[in-house]
Amino acid sequence: MPNYRPPEAMNGTPAKVTLARGTVLHRVHKSHREAAAFNPHPAHCLYGGGRFDGTSCDPYGYLYAGLSPAAAVCETLLRSLPFDPSGGPRLLPRVSVEGRRLSTLRLTTDVTVVSLMTAQELAAVHQDSWLVQTEAIDYAYTRDWAHWIRRHTDPWAQGFVWSSKREPGDRTVLLFGDRCPQGAVSAAEPVEGGGVDFGTAEGEQWLNSVLQPYHARLAP
Repeated sequence: MPNYRPPEAMNGTPAKVTLARGTVLHRVHKSHREAAAFNPHPAHCLYGGGRFDGTSCDPYGYLYAGLSPAAAVCETLLRSLPFDPSGGPRLLPRVSVEGRRLSTLRLTTDVTVVSLMTAQELAAVHQDSWLVQTEAIDYAYTRDWAHWIRRHTDPWAQGFVWSSKREPGDRTVLLFGDRCPQGAVSAAEPVEGGGVDFGTAEGEQWLNSVLQPYHARLAP
């Protein structure tokens, strides 16, 4: 599938879903970045980067989030973390969480996104589960497909929503900075668990409580 290039035309009808104003999102991000700030740095077209990042081929700010804290943690921190053959918990290297925190966000307006949740919805954009399930080795290709979908859903699509690869029971969202109005995402009002700094003892305890059901924990 990575070697299949997007066609010139889109013959299907992409599925539209509205994330309502007030929807709560959860994001794991570098502590130096404001909770609701879009990442402004384009990924390389071929190397590194995330699944649907903007690149120099289609530069846009991007913000990934989960619809639950667990989805945000799993998508960000459990990528390619292998299970221990002896049956012990997976150990998450501490370098993975250095300078990171979890923030709770809230949509301040309705946001319309392309839904990539089902096989029918993926087929509408000429794709299958590869687009949302493949590992990082194929991300240069998934970014190219994301740019193609954006071109054919301009101007209405303000992002994507899909089933989390690492927590299939939940959803992951990507928002486009160039199509979301300024202030469309804001840091949520202080709530219990609304913000967690992984560099603190409390943050480490909270993170281990989220990781435990996934048979994982921070390395000693």
